[in-house]
Amino acid sequence: MSTDPDLGGPYLQIAAFCENVIEGKDGVLSLIRVIDRFVHTAVGAGAPEKMPAVPVNAHLVLSFKSGFAKGSFPVKIRGVSPDGKPLPDVSIPMQLEGDDRGQNIVLQVGLVLEQEGLYWFDVYVGERLMTRMPLRLVYQRLVLGP
Repeated sequence: MSTDPDLGGPYLQIAAFCENVIEGKDGVLSLIRVIDRFVHTAVGAGAPEKMPAVPVNAHLVLSFKSGFAKGSFPVKIRGVSPDGKPLPDVSIPMQLEGDDRGQNIVLQVGLVLEQEGLYWFDVYVGERLMTRMPLRLVYQRLVLGP
């Protein structure tokens, strides 16, 4: 293991959307049903041609390890819709103690998505892009009968 401070940190260990999160008394996370797509199905003769606005509820989970990073760091999540329009940013402070210590960030996400397609959620620490998280919304229209 290197002790070179140029290797820096913080390091992103987990970035995922999931249906549920259990955090044990010891701080260990269990992610239930990790997802990267939602399917909205409309059934019947009245199923609209165009997808209506769809509520999407999930947990966004980020887990960081400090490395040589110590102190307070801003974490920002920036979403972009399939047509390139920005979604409102979410900013969270993160406190790191260094070495193998880290911080878990678990957010309950409630969005109303108005178009199907691929949404991207970029995760930044300060100005540094750490990762991009995809979330695809698929609309299925099922009309039964003649």
